[in-house]
Amino acid sequence: MRHFTFRHQPPSPLRTAILGGLGAMLAVAAIGLTQDLAGLTMLFAPLGATCVLVFGVPASPLSQPVNVVLGHALAGVIGVCAHLALPDSVWIAAVAVGLAITGMAIFRVTHPPAGATALVSYAGAQSAAFLAFPILSGAVALVLLGTAYHRLTGTTYPAKPPERA
Repeated sequence: MRHFTFRHQPPSPLRTAILGGLGAMLAVAAIGLTQDLAGLTMLFAPLGATCVLVFGVPASPLSQPVNVVLGHALAGVIGVCAHLALPDSVWIAAVAVGLAITGMAIFRVTHPPAGATALVSYAGAQSAAFLAFPILSGAVALVLLGTAYHRLTGTTYPAKPPERA
């Protein structure tokens, strides 16, 4: 039973935890303000989960810019295409999530919040324009804000690629 309750995540220093939460709060506020001023939708629920990765665990491979942007983009394309092909089917929504996970793994851009992007795209997409606003605009804005914030706070993001052998 212990394997269900054991916390595998190492303890987080208080400063790291506070900086992560503050960064996410500022990024969501900045994107929300931008969308209000521009009159465009840029915030959508999966970006909240992306904030957990970009600001909470910025060194994770799943948090890196290519994973954030391409993971959301791929999942969004799959969700929108599924919606346009066969709307109102729980089975097709399930297929869209499965295909998004498979595609992200094949292209090595796995980003867990993008699983939700496939589902949100399927359920809420009225057109392919949904890919631009909010999916791509939100993901790119979050990467840019995350990069700037981490530089200001002295945290490394994005992670440096390994040296070539």
